[in-house]
Amino acid sequence: MSYVISNACVSCGACAPECPVDAISEGADKYTIDPDTCIDCGSCEGSCPSEAISAG
Repeated sequence: MSYVISNACVSCGACAPECPVDAISEGADKYTIDPDTCIDCGSCEGSCPSEAISAG
């Protein structure tokens, strides 16, 4: 199960460079994680200042 980004996302972009497989991209209102690409490493979760990322 991939990580997910909640509506608490403030679109700061801190998570995107932390993803080793480039699964995170900027969406219309928040960043999103591609569940098919995510390898469940958790690197993004610790980089989020608004704690918007969690295991899905």
